Order: sequence, then structure tokens, then C-alpha cells
Amino acid sequence: MIVVVFRSRLAPEAGADYAAMADEILERARAAPGFVSFHHYEALDGERLALIHWQDEETMAAWRDDVRHRIAQRRGREAWYAWFDLEVAHVVRRYDFERGA
Repeated sequence: MIVVVFRSRLAPEAGADYAAMADEILERARAAPGFVSFHHYEALDGERLALIHWQDEETMAAWRDDVRHRIAQRRGREAWYAWFDLEVAHVVRRYDFERGA
């Protein structure tokens, strides 16, 4: 399994066009082969964190090269993000627990 850690801060100019594209891109990612999960968090100071899990490197690479995703990436650099930091890592170990399951 692959995890993508995407930390970011939106630029003040990010508005409705950002929100619309973010919704579209998430919908496309969820429909993509190999997509496992997406979780998003926002700190009180505005820093954002997204954790995206993919089945393997091949499916993540296919997503990376998706045409609409590439357009969103370019637009993000041009207008929507003040900054971002992206890390891609292999999950070495995973544990799970759920009370009552």
C-alpha cells in the first residue's frame, strides 16, 4: 500500500473554482482503480492535511498522470496554494483495532 501525505495552505485567492475542482478531483480519485481511502484535516491556523491511500505504486502513478488531475495540479501551483508539501511512502506495517467488532 502507498500513502500520499499532502500538506498545504490555500492562497487567499482560492475560491469557488478551487472548491469545485477539489470536489471533481476527489470524485474521480474515488472512482480510480486502486484508490483505497481519502481523509482530510484542517488545523485552526489554516494548514491542511490530506492522507490518500492507494493499493500500489502502479495505480497511484496512473492517478498522478490523470489528465484532469494534472490540470488541477497546474492550477493549484498557479493560483490556489500559498504552499504545499507532498510525500509518497510505502506502508511498511499497519495495525487496526475496533472495539466491539
